[in-house]
Amino acid sequence: MSLIPASELSSSPEKGRVLDMLFEPCDVLREFLISALLSHNEKYDSYDQFIETARKSLLDFLLSAELEASSGKPLDPRISKIIAAHPRLGAPKPSQPGEKLSEHSAAEQKSLADAAEQLGYWNEKYEETFPGLRYVVFVNGRSRDVIMKNMKVRIERGDIKKERVEAFNAMCDIAHDRASKAKL
Repeated sequence: MSLIPASELSSSPEKGRVLDMLFEPCDVLREFLISALLSHNEKYDSYDQFIETARKSLLDFLLSAELEASSGKPLDPRISKIIAAHPRLGAPKPSQPGEKLSEHSAAEQKSLADAAEQLGYWNEKYEETFPGLRYVVFVNGRSRDVIMKNMKVRIERGDIKKERVEAFNAMCDIAHDRASKAKL
């Protein structure tokens, strides 16, 4: 897996592929990031800088959407689509037609395959508690027991606003890890 130099991201025809690699294949997220961060020939010195800018843009977008929703408007549906782009934890393959796993997710999922039944149960509980969302967490280096405990705590907390923030932050933490492992 290779990345183009971060300084070339805005002008590169490869930017969609890079975004899919860093995050997950998701038309909505790709369009959001390109529009917000890559449409005016912006220059980034590093992928860390780009990902932190993406984190800020995503969290600002979330805050703005939640403020609008507090005045009676429906929450922007792009938020759930972006979060739901991540695969279910421990799911060996996409669960919806048209979903794709990134190469990174496919490798990450293999490490959790032996706990697929337990994770399947907790994924269902999570998605019942937080309709339209997926449990997103930075897995690398965490045992499945730690992950399942975190999942249970977040379900019991029952705060969908915090879940959206956690999901966007986890997506960016995952992107940092993927960028650090990719070749330039």
